[in-house]
Amino acid sequence: MYFAIPLLVVALGGLFAERSGIVNIALDGIMIIGAFTGIMFLQMVQATGMSGQGMLLAALVVAALSGVIISAVHGFASINMKADQTISGTAINTFAPAFAIFVARMMTGVQQIPFKNDFLIRKVPVLGDIPVIGPMFFQNAYITTYLGVLILVASWVVLYKTRFGLRLRACGEHPQAADSVGVNVYKMRYAGTLLSGALAGIGGVIFVVPTSTNFNATVSGYGFLAIAVLIFGQWKPGRIALAALFFGFMKTLSVSYGLIPGIKDLSISGEIYKMVPYIATLIVLAFTSKNSAAPRAEGIPYDKGQR
Repeated sequence: MYFAIPLLVVALGGLFAERSGIVNIALDGIMIIGAFTGIMFLQMVQATGMSGQGMLLAALVVAALSGVIISAVHGFASINMKADQTISGTAINTFAPAFAIFVARMMTGVQQIPFKNDFLIRKVPVLGDIPVIGPMFFQNAYITTYLGVLILVASWVVLYKTRFGLRLRACGEHPQAADSVGVNVYKMRYAGTLLSGALAGIGGVIFVVPTSTNFNATVSGYGFLAIAVLIFGQWKPGRIALAALFFGFMKTLSVSYGLIPGIKDLSISGEIYKMVPYIATLIVLAFTSKNSAAPRAEGIPYDKGQR
């Protein structure tokens, strides 16, 4: 769950952008900015002696806000300037780690940002005592795991049970038709892009906190893995959740192979296991990309004057 939940949250962020018609390849860069601001916030607050789950939730809010700001830049370039969305996203991916390293060194003297990880929940009362399910989901867990599940449910409801979701999907499928019935395509695409940035920023913190005690201007390419999860999940929340669990399992295998009986005794280099998630990504995309159900208007700049 430590590896699957951030993939899930960030892929859902990409879902909102692409359902509106904007390709957000900048997810990795936005994750880095979100992780940087969130972890920096944690370090500054912990220096005052404060602790608790509320502080982690506050860090997620900070990360979400920073993600919104960065995605607004991508939105302006893609929607208002009608720039190539892939180039815009690539620029953000290039900018993010350099920005994080520069600011971290300027503020602390080093590029690593340490923090005290005291957010682990040893056992959730009552729920942690449930056989099988308790040890799996309610012991040695983080509150971010439950937040990820909540975001999944909320995303499904918003996309398929609200007027906003219907309009958002219409803008990604046939923006001219949506415009003809009074839907402001530009505003809807901005909404999808900003939501995408908020979730990607949150995903950066969700990735770093359970797996480390410092941030070093990288999220290990998780933003790109999240794009693979989005494609494998066919732009549908339920399938995205299953894809995130699959890739999360692959990532777990790559870091814990030394603890698995039978596998640890094989004379295979550890570097090979580290490649497993990315090899799995290539294989899965090779077999699933032909049946892609991407929104038909994604990546296509919308011109209100065209029909």
